[in-house]
Amino acid sequence: MEIAEPRMHYQVTFVVLAVGVAAYALLQSLVTPVLPTIQHALDTSQTNVTWVLTAYLLSASIFTPILGRLGDMTGKKRMFVIALVALAVGSLLSAVATSLSVMIIGRVIQGIGGGVLPLAFGIIRDEFPTDRVPGAVGIIAALTAVGAGLGIVLAGPIVDALDYHWLFWIPLIMIAAAAVAAQLLVPESRVTTAGRINWLAALLMSGWLVALLIAASEAPSWGWGSGRVLALLGATVVLAVTWVLVESRSDNPLIDMQMMRIRAVWATNLVALLFGVGMYAMFAFLPEFLQTPSSFGYGFGSSITESGLMILPQAVTMFIMGLVAGNLARKLGSKALVVGGSALSVLGFLLIAFEHDHKWEIYLASGLLGIGFGLAFTAMSNLIVAAVPPEQTGVASGMNANIRTIGGSLGAAFMASIVTAGASADGVPRESGYTHGFLMLGGALVLSALAALLIPVAQRHRARGVDTLSHPELALVAAGTVVGAESE
Repeated sequence: MEIAEPRMHYQVTFVVLAVGVAAYALLQSLVTPVLPTIQHALDTSQTNVTWVLTAYLLSASIFTPILGRLGDMTGKKRMFVIALVALAVGSLLSAVATSLSVMIIGRVIQGIGGGVLPLAFGIIRDEFPTDRVPGAVGIIAALTAVGAGLGIVLAGPIVDALDYHWLFWIPLIMIAAAAVAAQLLVPESRVTTAGRINWLAALLMSGWLVALLIAASEAPSWGWGSGRVLALLGATVVLAVTWVLVESRSDNPLIDMQMMRIRAVWATNLVALLFGVGMYAMFAFLPEFLQTPSSFGYGFGSSITESGLMILPQAVTMFIMGLVAGNLARKLGSKALVVGGSALSVLGFLLIAFEHDHKWEIYLASGLLGIGFGLAFTAMSNLIVAAVPPEQTGVASGMNANIRTIGGSLGAAFMASIVTAGASADGVPRESGYTHGFLMLGGALVLSALAALLIPVAQRHRARGVDTLSHPELALVAAGTVVGAESE
C-alpha cells in the first residue's frame, strides 16, 4: 500500500531522525552517574533508586518491538511521532517528580519511546537512496551508543551548573523540537504491511522479558541462587517457550519466527546480545571505578564530571567510526567490521583490567573501546536492515535493539555480582573484583567475535562490482551492494 505524500529531501529527514534518536540515547544514560544525587533528593534507598534505571529498561524492552511492528503496519512516521511524544511526556513527568514513584512512572513512559530506533531505521530504508542507506543507518546506530556515552560525560556538568532536573529538561527540549519537525517534515511510509497485533504474543513476550530483567537486576542483591531469582528464571523459560510456540502458529505474529530463523538475523542477534553485555555494563561500572578514592589502591577519586571526561574518547571515536563505517562496510563488508570491532573492544577491556594506574591508560582504553563499539554497533544495524524485507525492517530492528538491552541488563547484573563479591568491610569493592569483572566483559566480546563468524559472508559479484548474499526471497541494493540474507 502506498501513501501519496510529497517527499521531503532525505537529508532533512535524516536531521530530524538524528535529533530524536540522540535525545532518546541521552535519556538512556544521563541518570546513571547521578543516581546517588537522585536518591538523596527523593529521600529513598540505594536499592529502590535503581528502579529509575530498571523501570526504563523493562518498558523499553516491551515496547520497542511492539512499536516497530505497529510502524510496519500503520506507518513508520506516525509511530515515530508517537514514540517521541511518549518520550516527551515521560521526561516532563520525571523532571517535575518530587517522589520516587512519580519518577519511576515517568521512566516507564519514557521507555515507550524506545521504538524511535527501529522506526528511524525503517524510515531511512523507505526514504533514502539505496546507496545512502548503510551510511545513514550507521550514523543513527552510532548516535545511540554515542548518546549513551555522552550522557555519562554530560551528567556531571549539568548537575553542577543546574540540578538533576535538567537531566530531563534538556532532552525534553530536543524531543519536542524533533516531534514537531517529524510531524511537519518527515513523509509517511510508502511501504506498509497488512495485519494486526497479536496481543497474546505481546503479553507473553512482555512476561518473559519482565521476568528475565527483574531476575537479572535483583540477582546481585537477592543472590543468583535465591528462590525468587530461580523462580523468575524458570518463569522466563516457560513464558519464552510458550511465546515462540504462539508466534510460530500465528497468522499475524508480532515477531515472525521465520524471519528470526534467517541466518543473518539470528547470528546478528546473538552478536547483539553478547555485545550488549560488554558495552552497557562498561557504561554503568567504569565511572564508578574511576570515582573510587585512590586510597583504596585503585581508582582516581574523580568527580562525576572528571570521570565523564575520561570516558569522552570513547564517545568521540565511536561517533567518528559511525561516520566512516559506511565506506568501510563497502570495502570490507559489515561482517568484517563486527569481527574487528569486537576484537578491538577486547583489547580495550584487557587494558582497563590490567593497566589502570595512570589516567592516560584509561584514555587509551576508552578510545579503543569507542573504535570497537562504533564499528561493530554500526555494522550490526546495517546487517539487520539488509537481511529482511522492507515491511519487516521496524520489527527486526526493534528486536535487535531489544536483545542488546537484554544483554546490557544481564551484563550489568553479572558485573555487579563479580565486583561486589569479596568487597571490603565498608562495602567498597576490591580492585580484584573490577579486574575480574572487566575480564568477564572482555570475554563476552570474544564470544561476540566468534558469533560474528556465523554471519553469512558476502561474495563479490565481479560483473556488477557489488557484494551479494544469496537468499531465496530477498535481494536488496544498499550502499552499492546487493545484500541478502542466507538462511540455514
